[in-house]
Amino acid sequence: MTDDLNRWKQAAAESAAAQVSNGMIVGLGSGSTAAFAVQALGRRTREGLRITGIPTSERTAALARSLEIPLSTLDEHPKIDVTIDGADEVETGSLNLIKGHGGALLREKIVAEASERLVIVVDQTKIVDRLGTRESVPVEVIPFGWQAAALKIRDLGAHPLLRKGPDGEPFKSDSGHYILDCAFGPIASAQSLADALDHIVGVVEHGLFIALTSEVRVGADDGVRVIAG
Repeated sequence: MTDDLNRWKQAAAESAAAQVSNGMIVGLGSGSTAAFAVQALGRRTREGLRITGIPTSERTAALARSLEIPLSTLDEHPKIDVTIDGADEVETGSLNLIKGHGGALLREKIVAEASERLVIVVDQTKIVDRLGTRESVPVEVIPFGWQAAALKIRDLGAHPLLRKGPDGEPFKSDSGHYILDCAFGPIASAQSLADALDHIVGVVEHGLFIALTSEVRVGADDGVRVIAG
């Protein structure tokens, strides 16, 4: 199954990377599927494609540099032509997303908001009828007083778990924040939950990406399906 998943991810990612053209400012997403897109863009830059990448994480930046993709920042390019990124879940119909299980949700959302188009690349297992069906919602919080934020999130119906790193210590995002993985189960209204999380003091950002997706490219055994937003 792992081989199938990687093949589906790669097909979706490469189909998205093929749409990038000369002169574009391109947001480079984080995670395993987005990495396939970065690798495809690296091959295209070696063949002469001229782009400027805006990475969404330090890991993605390191990968892009290794592939000799020119990089810049939002300070230099506050408007991005297209961002290619992955997702943990994609809700049918709305194309709302859960993102952030790789730990880069804050920077991913900043880049997504700055993008003219957000193209999501996933394998077919990521498509769900309701967000929260399979995945928890990552919530990024400041370390100071994170327990108070966790209590407020629990009041919304979740069981927040502090994400730990391989060393057993709290995982820290590239911005130095903690992440709470919050299992809500199937979410009746992603917008309402996002609004509630936005009003909790200490929450920096959450992994609900609402009304940001331009299109989704879904890799499966029968090829790549494109769902327009």
